[in-house]
Amino acid sequence: MSLTHAPAGAVRQGSLRELNLALVLGRIAAAHRPPSRADLATATGLTRATVSAVVEDLLAGHLVSESDPAPRSGAGRPARGLVLADQGPAGLGLEVNVDYLAVCVVDLAGQVRHRTVHRADLRPVAPVDALAQLVEMAVAARDDATERGLTLVGAALAVPGLVDDAGTVRLAPNLGWRDVPVPALLAEHPPLVEQVPGVPVLVVDNEANLAALGELHSRPPGPSSFLHISGEVGIGAGIVLDGALFRGVRGWSGEIGHLPVHPEGRPCRCGGQGCLEQYAGQEAIVAAAGLARAELPADTATMRLAELAEAGDADALRALHDAGTALGVAVAGVVNLLDLDTVVLGGGYAALAPWLCPPVLAEIASRVLTAAWSPVTVRPSTLGAEAAAVGAAGSVVRRIVAQPAGWLARSG
Repeated sequence: MSLTHAPAGAVRQGSLRELNLALVLGRIAAAHRPPSRADLATATGLTRATVSAVVEDLLAGHLVSESDPAPRSGAGRPARGLVLADQGPAGLGLEVNVDYLAVCVVDLAGQVRHRTVHRADLRPVAPVDALAQLVEMAVAARDDATERGLTLVGAALAVPGLVDDAGTVRLAPNLGWRDVPVPALLAEHPPLVEQVPGVPVLVVDNEANLAALGELHSRPPGPSSFLHISGEVGIGAGIVLDGALFRGVRGWSGEIGHLPVHPEGRPCRCGGQGCLEQYAGQEAIVAAAGLARAELPADTATMRLAELAEAGDADALRALHDAGTALGVAVAGVVNLLDLDTVVLGGGYAALAPWLCPPVLAEIASRVLTAAWSPVTVRPSTLGAEAAAVGAAGSVVRRIVAQPAGWLARSG
């Protein structure tokens, strides 16, 4: 809304209410313990009367709920705390990957309330057919969410490829997708959610970016700057700097899987040679461990590799060590360039972290200029294989927290 083209009083009143709603709800969302109305007045600088009015609106809109009062000493009745509601608005996270489809529902508090995974090799499947399967899963998720007292307010889709601002997948080499207009294809199906002012019905983004955002906003909070690497058939990375996702000029940053670790090495689906994916991707590790794909289907790949490694299988241990070494070469380059101190191994890598971390750290120690006095932490993701779908759904609910007035206008 333009300040120069609308009545000043109406703008001030409407804008002030929207700002106060967002301010108070944001404080509740960020609090480590449920704040009382008095706590919120102190933290925001608003009057108690204003805070009480805002809280009543948030309660009526099912954005917050009251928790039991905490024990206190001294006289007076203990104040009730406020928490994000576990009923009301929720986000829908969708994911298409090379060997699975995933759907999840996340409530306003960030809790996963529904998750479904369908395992299948999607490389021979046409994009429109893969999306049709995903829509069926999403409709079932919506119905389950409704039974739980949740209303889906938006959806975000994670894909393993380069996505432009219009939601077109320009290239997903491991899926074989090129210039796929995802929003247009999805528009051919009945809408999954209704439009809410200020909240897009569908956002399409790279799966590694959404996984990094899921990790950033997971609880307990971690570092504000890190490199999140999703290890599946392909390898993607999300770069978080000072609490914000770094997207690059065109939004295509993080294609770590196509960094060459052996410039004259194996040919890659992207058209290059020696890419990291050819040495540390899931299928590369499986092959190096001497296991044919038929012996190790996608839904058990990481689990089976972990079992073999725990049992001391020499081929599995060698394959994981070599993959970790290749991964460490790529990671060291990123750390040297961006001066990061935390690397998070997500996707299929999370379960394999005990065997991947040592060679990654060894390469960092030998290749990162500052490693001797500025150590780098390498750890598994807190969300593991769920990170992309959870991050997608979480990106929807965070918009509600940032702009609650739209939801309240609809629900009222």
